[in-house]
Amino acid sequence: MIKRKLMMVERIMYVDPQTPLNCVFTARINGELQEENFRIALEKIQQKHPLLRVVVDTQSEKYPFFTEEKEITPIPLRMVERQTDQDWLLESEKEWFRLFDEEKAPMARMVWIKGNGVSEIMWVMPHCISDGTTGVTLMRELLTLLDDPSSELVSYQAFDSVDDFLPSDFNAGRKKYKARLYLLFARIFFSIQRKSKKRNKGNNYAIHWKLDPATTQHITEKCKANGISVHALLCSSVMQAFQDIQGKKAKGKVISPVDVRHFIPEIKEDHLFAFAPTVELSLKKGSRNILDNAKEIKKDLVQKINTMEARELLWMGEHMHPIVDRMINMLKSSEGGHDVTLSNMGKINIPSEYKHFKVETILSPTVAFPWLNSNTWVASTYNQQMDFTFMSNENFLPKEEAHQIKDKAIELMTSPL
Repeated sequence: MIKRKLMMVERIMYVDPQTPLNCVFTARINGELQEENFRIALEKIQQKHPLLRVVVDTQSEKYPFFTEEKEITPIPLRMVERQTDQDWLLESEKEWFRLFDEEKAPMARMVWIKGNGVSEIMWVMPHCISDGTTGVTLMRELLTLLDDPSSELVSYQAFDSVDDFLPSDFNAGRKKYKARLYLLFARIFFSIQRKSKKRNKGNNYAIHWKLDPATTQHITEKCKANGISVHALLCSSVMQAFQDIQGKKAKGKVISPVDVRHFIPEIKEDHLFAFAPTVELSLKKGSRNILDNAKEIKKDLVQKINTMEARELLWMGEHMHPIVDRMINMLKSSEGGHDVTLSNMGKINIPSEYKHFKVETILSPTVAFPWLNSNTWVASTYNQQMDFTFMSNENFLPKEEAHQIKDKAIELMTSPL
């Protein structure tokens, strides 16, 4: 029986019962899909993942907690008639703002944009139970079961608390002193933090585009030839683009989430989990050389990942519950010290050929953060094509300006060797 307090990071992504913060993961399928197979697949997936059988209780205790709902309803499937290739973006935007607030309903739903021989299938989940890897896992499981409903999934035990991830030699006594200090500093920090009068009024948008296989290959070869990662080149190009378009307003910093499963192997690739520790990466002052900056960023990223203590970060977070509301208020009212949160999912590990259909493409996830600075850039690669979504809100970054930044970043990324 699951009953555990939301971790600090889950609480931030939960926001509150009135504020939706949903991730949308989409795949485009060529071929015919059977409605009955969706029902079978969704039931098996719900049985596998404990977090698809819980609800959030915000009433019974001081802080919200996940509690298993014995009479949980099945994952709902909403069907839409397909008109154009852009329908998935319109449906994404609808789903961003739909709360998961129905009694005894799970924290996931499915949208099937059904066309003649072409469909988009969309997973929608609150960010408090899902990260990018979660979306890929659920999409892979769904496609496997849609193709062969007799496939079986192996369920797993949910963890009880972050203490489950602590090493045996973890000195909780000494760390508690450090945690108290952090909490004190955080209280001071939030009390003096400058707030903006601007707010995100819900005018969120997403821009989506793809690079063809030849351009994608050019970028990959350019990175190999220069000993840099695609992620480093992407960070360098995007930060430079912000600087070129915004001038002095640009911050020269990106926040980059890292998959927590790299650090805590007990959280398996196919387990639902929401926390992604982040790394801050900066543009070298005075240098406009994209490749040189990418080399520095790669070095910085490797060093920060090597010194990251993800288990301790989770544990320390549990001592920050008294100030979570202040953190959320700051995110809603502060312009932040970074240009964009940049998440590179890399190559998506999902087969493209199935017995009964083909996966034409996987579209990078979309999300609408309620924060003032909701700038989010997601990159992924599938079928030799890089795919991007760039999201923000009109009150912080006008869509027209976002298009200029996107065009500049791609120009910088794809410039000749």
